[in-house]
Amino acid sequence: MPSLRTLTSFNHTPIKVCGLTREEDVDACAKEGVNAIGFVFYEKSPRYVNPDRAHELALRLPAFITPVLLFVNASVAQIREAAKAVPSAWLQFHGDESPAFCTEVAKDLGRSYIRALRIPLESEVQEDKNTPQTPSELVEYSHQYNTAQALLLDAYVPGYGGGGKTFNWSLIPQNVNAHLVLSGGLTPANVGDAVRTLKTRGRSLSVDVSSGVEQSKGIKDASLIHQFVKSVRLADQSLR
Repeated sequence: MPSLRTLTSFNHTPIKVCGLTREEDVDACAKEGVNAIGFVFYEKSPRYVNPDRAHELALRLPAFITPVLLFVNASVAQIREAAKAVPSAWLQFHGDESPAFCTEVAKDLGRSYIRALRIPLESEVQEDKNTPQTPSELVEYSHQYNTAQALLLDAYVPGYGGGGKTFNWSLIPQNVNAHLVLSGGLTPANVGDAVRTLKTRGRSLSVDVSSGVEQSKGIKDASLIHQFVKSVRLADQSLR
């Protein structure tokens, strides 16, 4: 699969749809040509799937669509079991995993990984070591997780998992030396503005959506997936 940076260099914004639980939703993503789909291995999430289920769903993927396995403070044994079930998958760490843990596990399994960071909503301050409080701290995190293929930026919500909220995208500093995956509250209605806002500032960017294309938690809507992809592609075209 081409790297995220390569895809972006051709003005093609890679799209990831996360929280897949059903065959028809996997098929809808494949039909629309998304670049990656995410399986959630966090048991407290309504989008949780076990390794056997993820294996079944991943078998439906055509070539060049990458599965991504999302973990929240999982053990090495749990990560290894899930990775074995989906051999071609990337890893996504969404909890309190340290840079050393992410690097060592990914290297041991021979996988690329994405590190999620939760960005506070404006005027909020969170006491969370994986929640950058200022733009300069985001730059620092990019150095700490410099072995990650990308940093996924999500809005902070209590606990773990997406809350369908957006943060102020314009506050993302331009000197973050990492490919960014923008997440948190993206929908077909606002993703085009997000792409234009960040890519006109020279950002290397992908987008990630879950609740913004759902009928209910864990149940995707094929028409919303279509509209989301169309919005991203129209934004790409407007920047050429």
